[in-house]
Amino acid sequence: MGIIQETSMIRFSTLIAALAAAFAIAAPAAAQDTLKKIRDSGSITIGHRDASIPFSYYDDKQQPVGYSMDLCARIVDAVRTELKMPKLDVKYQLVTSANRIPLMANGTIDLECGSTTNNVARQKEVSFAITHFLTANRIVSKKTANLKSEADLKGKTMVSTSGTTNIKQLTDLNTSKNMGMNIIPANGHSEAFQMVETGRAVGFAMDDILLYGLVAKARNPAEFVISDFALSLPEPYGIMMRKDDAPFKKVVDSTLTRLYTSGEAAKIYEKWFLKPIPPKNINLNVPLTPQMKNLFAHPTDSGDPTVYK
Repeated sequence: MGIIQETSMIRFSTLIAALAAAFAIAAPAAAQDTLKKIRDSGSITIGHRDASIPFSYYDDKQQPVGYSMDLCARIVDAVRTELKMPKLDVKYQLVTSANRIPLMANGTIDLECGSTTNNVARQKEVSFAITHFLTANRIVSKKTANLKSEADLKGKTMVSTSGTTNIKQLTDLNTSKNMGMNIIPANGHSEAFQMVETGRAVGFAMDDILLYGLVAKARNPAEFVISDFALSLPEPYGIMMRKDDAPFKKVVDSTLTRLYTSGEAAKIYEKWFLKPIPPKNINLNVPLTPQMKNLFAHPTDSGDPTVYK
């Protein structure tokens, strides 16, 4: 091959490679197919938490249980029916606030059944089922701390769980209002609450329903109070799935819609929020709010908190 011909071929090959790369960048991401993944593997993997009472946590036998876990169990039954796989194996994978989204994106888990807030930022990375709970970011502290308003947080040492919307909201508040708080990231909810118990932090910012659970199982629940003031609008919890997987999302959402409109979801809610729950038979005593009743009547997967005002 001559030099001119060889140079032309190199240029042509370079052009083709450049066009291929440009097309790859411009092309949309390939759609996910979780149902095929489940069918091919013969199993579905549930991501769960260890201390998100009463949504997803360990009972006294170190088995993952909770409100979200019960909803996901119904979804697994629907997947069995959809795929005609009555012997579908169910696997469980412990996840944290920090790794739950990466483990969903890389295919380690197929459903994340915990207490994850559905918001616009996360919708860029994952998909969410229709909302199954509404909460708000509040502060738990000892009553002696006398935290009556947002202004009382000024200059205090606060803690929140790493990787959550709560610590971001607390940090944003600290910056925007120049409050001089010392904000400590904790590895989990239990660790964060323990910091308040032991006096290493004045308050713990977290979803109010999770705080109720932590207080209920504390050594001395009467020592603690959950703030009347909130650091956020109502926040929707959603079961996470991989992004861009319409067939799987349809199975999940249709299952939850049936549970909501039939009244079965209300019974599951009552089991976990209005009755004694393991491991210590604590009772959170959190009745369905008007917003939750409306949610069950009109399911939505919106991550916009203003929808739930």
